[in-house]
Amino acid sequence: MTNVKIWSPAATTVSVVLADSGRELALRPAGDGQFELERPLDVGTRYFVRVDGGMKLPDPRSMCQPLGPHGPSEIVDPAAFVWHDADWRGTDLLGKVFYELHVGTFTDAGTFRAAIEKLDYLVGLGVDVVELMPLAPMPGERGWGYDGVSIYAIHAPYGRPEDLAALVDAIHARGMSACLDVVYNHFGPDGNYLAQFGPYFTDRHHTPWGEALNLDGDGADQVRRYLIDNAKQWLVDYHFDALRLDAVPHLHDESDYHFLAQLSDEVKELGDDLGRNLTLTAESDLNDPNMVLPTSEGGFGMDMQWADDVHHALHVWLTGEANAYYVDYTDDDSLAQGFEHGFVRVGQELQFAAAPRGSEIPEELSGHRFMAFDENHDQVGNRLISDRPSLKLEPAELAVSRALILLSHYTPMLFMGEEWATTTPFHYFTDHGPELGAMIKEGRKAEFADWDMASIYGDIPAVMLNPQDEQTFLASKLPWHELDDSAHRRMHDFVRALIELRRSDPDVGAGDRSRTHVHVDGRAGWMSRGQTVVVFSVSPTPVTVPAPVAGKEEVLAWEPTQATADGVYLRSPGVAVYRP
Repeated sequence: MTNVKIWSPAATTVSVVLADSGRELALRPAGDGQFELERPLDVGTRYFVRVDGGMKLPDPRSMCQPLGPHGPSEIVDPAAFVWHDADWRGTDLLGKVFYELHVGTFTDAGTFRAAIEKLDYLVGLGVDVVELMPLAPMPGERGWGYDGVSIYAIHAPYGRPEDLAALVDAIHARGMSACLDVVYNHFGPDGNYLAQFGPYFTDRHHTPWGEALNLDGDGADQVRRYLIDNAKQWLVDYHFDALRLDAVPHLHDESDYHFLAQLSDEVKELGDDLGRNLTLTAESDLNDPNMVLPTSEGGFGMDMQWADDVHHALHVWLTGEANAYYVDYTDDDSLAQGFEHGFVRVGQELQFAAAPRGSEIPEELSGHRFMAFDENHDQVGNRLISDRPSLKLEPAELAVSRALILLSHYTPMLFMGEEWATTTPFHYFTDHGPELGAMIKEGRKAEFADWDMASIYGDIPAVMLNPQDEQTFLASKLPWHELDDSAHRRMHDFVRALIELRRSDPDVGAGDRSRTHVHVDGRAGWMSRGQTVVVFSVSPTPVTVPAPVAGKEEVLAWEPTQATADGVYLRSPGVAVYRP
């Protein structure tokens, strides 16, 4: 049995309404704006919460919303989850290979149970960490998860809480770790009832997606507690090893003890208590190394942060695109700067961003503190036609891209399907009501109004699909049958070989940034990782790259290359790895 406890500081009365009978049970005041039910409810009981005789609402801390965010909450006992990972203590995730996936499009069924069937494939690929996009309930059947509500619950079409537990258990059984993407900077507009309970939101701060969470005003202590307890739920009740925190610059907090620092301190204490390695990764475009400095040194205490600059520099170098934020990465040295130092833009005047940002990363910080990728849900899905790089780039160019990411000193992440160069888009899809759905459709169009589509797509039809159309969602499902095609299988096998090299080569697997050197000359270049040298070219004509490979031999290549007295000769675009 589980008790119901509600925070509603301005309320006079709070009650539970049983969904099956309509019977109403009063909660008693428990101090500090809390109300609690005198007797716990049985597991499986469905109920609503009523504040001061108002409308029936879902429980803000409900672990299960079986009928969606507008429906009744259901009592769940996490102690009843079946686990086989009692000996699992986790591992250091810095430098490991992450794999981001969306549960709804990863398989045809789009469920937790169906995802379990693909885990052996991920093991064979060499994945260390399975990262799930957000799971919070959202209206309708489908969505990315970043407009979720009822954040303690999971999106019902994916499965029940015990199904999610089974997925994490299966991930651990195969020696992999589990990471969950969580959204604490805003909640979705549809099904968001928190304001009817208390001051969860503030008009002192704003986000691009709606009201900001109240992290530094009256009542903020309980709002912070709500979010931090949610993080602990995923780590304790569901055994996740890591959390990825969405868009942390929009966690607006002017208090003396920043929310991120408090979260970091409490998660580290939790890990010590559990005897498990727990990891926090922040998505931030501020280029601020304080994000990953310890709280004892005045930092935010995150273990890792996303390195968007690396993606942007690589994308511009490969595609020549210069729209929107890409305009700030067109300098000749952007690619080398990104792969050597992590932050490309540190204090310079920018054309796209409103103001200069960022500072240099301290030399002692490991490259493993920064997560690099050439695809992710944002960089694919937030394009007009949600196209993958494989739509325009040749396989050899994709091989260069994969090699630079996977052999870098960063923590690498793959986005589902990129390992076999799938051309299937990852569209932006929603299932809101007609009015909100129409607003989202028009808002998406407006985002791309200033983009020069001809320069991006050329003769490729560039028509944005309706996010509300179910076919937009279905068109985003991974086509696993592509692995039967020799060209896709070749890319898959090459990526697998890169991951194996990362594991077996101490120089490549190290995070020491001082031993990485990158030289780029036009459409070709080389990157040294200690004694290992990665030589690459996307030049349409043969090129000799003056890489330092004397005394080394080719151990992996997209196409065979030839070492010469002047460097390495590449007859066609591709990438090769040399080491002693």
